[in-house]
Amino acid sequence: MKKLKIYLDTSAIGYLDEETSPKEMADMRELWELIKSGEYNAVISDIVFNEIGQNKNANKVETLLDFIAEIPYERISINEEIYMIAEMVKQNGLITADKHINDRLHIGCAINGESDIIVSMNFKHLVNVTTIRGVRAISILESNRNIDIVSPASLIYREGDDQNDG
Repeated sequence: MKKLKIYLDTSAIGYLDEETSPKEMADMRELWELIKSGEYNAVISDIVFNEIGQNKNANKVETLLDFIAEIPYERISINEEIYMIAEMVKQNGLITADKHINDRLHIGCAINGESDIIVSMNFKHLVNVTTIRGVRAISILESNRNIDIVSPASLIYREGDDQNDG
């Protein structure tokens, strides 16, 4: 089976070092171990590095960059096509405020980079039904691929879990 290509946005990576949310941090660290072991192909964009670099806490910046250095990943640079996809997101009524351009660019990077999944902890703008459905439609139009937006917990499997229950 082909490995899933997962785009990691800044909010997801930030939870690698989020002591105030121990469960979410544990989920993200477990996903990180799966990426390190080769279970998933990771994609990270210039937007992530820019957003991490804007953090005023130098220790947090260093910690997150150290985490990123642990995994193999494809790096996506912003190009005109990514800006066009981000504009489509806005024109389709998703994430319309100009101050949230980076959220639209994350989507553009994921679609342009042919990712299967966007991993995010941004429930307000990304991990919600309206955005997920809209992004799927745009992704199919732009890349003829279906893309999902999920939290890290959706990609981890714990020993003893039975995926066939239900």
